[in-house]
Parts: sequence; C-alpha cells; structure tokens
Amino acid sequence: MLDAVPEDSSILDTLDKQIVHALTVDARIPFAKLGAILDVSEQTVARRYRSLRERGMVHVSGQVNIVPLGHARFVLRIRSTPDGAVRLAESLARQVDLSWVSLLSTGSEVLCVSHPRTMERRDALLLNVIPRARQVTGLIAHEVMHRFELDEEWPRWSGLFTADQLRELGTRRSWQDMAGADTPPELSRADEIMLAMLARDGRAPYAQIADETGWSATRVARRMAELVFSGVLYFDLDFALTRMGYTTRAALWLRTRPADLETVGRAIATHPEVAFVAATTGPTNLVVALTCRDTAHLYRYLTERLGGLDGITDVEVTSALRVFKQAQTLVGGDRISPGW
Repeated sequence: MLDAVPEDSSILDTLDKQIVHALTVDARIPFAKLGAILDVSEQTVARRYRSLRERGMVHVSGQVNIVPLGHARFVLRIRSTPDGAVRLAESLARQVDLSWVSLLSTGSEVLCVSHPRTMERRDALLLNVIPRARQVTGLIAHEVMHRFELDEEWPRWSGLFTADQLRELGTRRSWQDMAGADTPPELSRADEIMLAMLARDGRAPYAQIADETGWSATRVARRMAELVFSGVLYFDLDFALTRMGYTTRAALWLRTRPADLETVGRAIATHPEVAFVAATTGPTNLVVALTCRDTAHLYRYLTERLGGLDGITDVEVTSALRVFKQAQTLVGGDRISPGW
C-alpha cells in the first residue's frame, strides 16, 4: 500500500528541508525569524539558502495572479510534428506568458500553462503566435475554472516541525483568498518594476527594489503587502525535482460526473503526490499534476489512491518525457536556472 507521505532519496538534509518548507509557507520570511524557529543562527539559514540557490536546487519567484486582474489561465495541449516537438517546447519556454512547459510522453505533444496579463496578449498567443508556428498541428485550450486548495503545498515537509514551530511559521494564503476582487488594483510603472524584480528573485531586498522604483523601502514593503493581500502577487518555489529524488512527473486528464467534480477535486487535493489540481473546460473537466519517485510509484498512485475514488468516469495519463520550464525557471539537466 502507499505510505501516507512518499519517501524520497533527496540529497537535502533535514535542515534544508525545513528551510524549503518554510519558504513554501512564507517565501520572504526573515532568516532571523526562521533561524529562531529552527534554533539555528540567521547566518546558518542564509548560508544554506544561498547554497540551495547556487546548486540550482530551488528558486523563489514573485508571480502575478491574473485572476484578480480579470483574466483567465489556460492549460494548453499543443500537438506538434514529431520532429519539431523539442524545438517547439524550447521556443514556448522563452515566452514570458507561459510556464510549466513539458514534452509529453506521446512525443509529439507539448503541455504548458498560459497566464497572459491582457486580452490582447491572450489573443496574440492563442490565435497567432502558437497556431502559426510551423510545428503546430493542433491546440486544445483548457480554461481553469477553479483551482483546488492543496491541504499542504508540495513537497509536504511539515512533519519535520513541531506543533509550536508550525504555529510560529503561520499559514500560507489560500487560493480562494486570491480568487479576485470587485475592483482590481491598478498597476503603476513602479509596480511593474517591482513585479519584474520579484519575478527574478522573490526575496529581493526592499532596499534594492526601492533603488529601482524610486520609492522608500517602507513604501516598497507596504505596496508589496497590498498586492499580496489583493491576490495579485504571490510567491512560488521551483525545485530541481530529479535531484530531490522525484524522477517521474505526469499530468492526469480526468472526466467526472458534474455532481462529483467538487468532491473528487477536493479529495485529490489531499494526495501527497499532487502539486496542482483544477477544474477546467474542455473535453476533460479535471487536470492534475503529479510528482512521483518513479514509474512504479505512479502506477501505485493510479491503482490505489486514485482508483479508490468514486465519480471518475475516464482517466488519461501523460507523463513528461522532458521538462523545459517550471513556474519561472528553465530546466537544464538536473538543475534549474532563472528563465530570464
């Protein structure tokens, strides 16, 4: 049977994993505070974090959530000529409005997530840029209707903390809190400069951002907090998954009965292997991103954990032959590097 939490063959030690988990909860947590929680020095936390970055193990980035700005996200399945799929994936990975670019196990299909900031950029991408690429033979765009909240962000290492430590860390802001506002905030030129800097480094110091925006460090901190509260700004972590012991990534395309969609989505969101689950439009109505140790682990997940759920009428499994881009990083071999 599956364990409650998958083991891994990670090269990270316990302190590294605690730091990574803390960053999934609060990507900008002060190292002094985290050191106090973990009973180590601020310098130790800072040194470990620098080492993780320099080794291409983790990257923290600030991301723009386009939903509060009134725009939709799409999960794209792009069919390609077999001899052009790799070139297509490499090209798509360089597009600023695309993330999570993978070549699927079909060998002639590329998966990516589209998050354009304007309708003009959306239309240009979906109606011109992608369809006119000579390698493209077909496109299915699944609009994300609802993202289900995970019970804990992957890789789920909260078990390495005591109850008191977890209380001191606090909780990550939920996606439901970021669903949108009646009046989306207007972004100024200085906002855009700050967001661009955070995309490159989610932990960029307030003083550094202040130098570029012309604001004071206090104003930077205040405006960043406002954008986070509005749901426009959130922070994401990319991981070098292969080096952490997870060699198999897959997407599941599920059909459920409409009455069971919410129940199935919520149940899947509790599974340790799941990094993303959302209800979508299109020929399937639920998409799931999985991270597994190997193919055997994927098989056990499908037959034991997923197979035990009622309401699923059809499942398609597509594993990733190669990952080209994550949220904000390019993938080269077993390392990640900022995609800018």
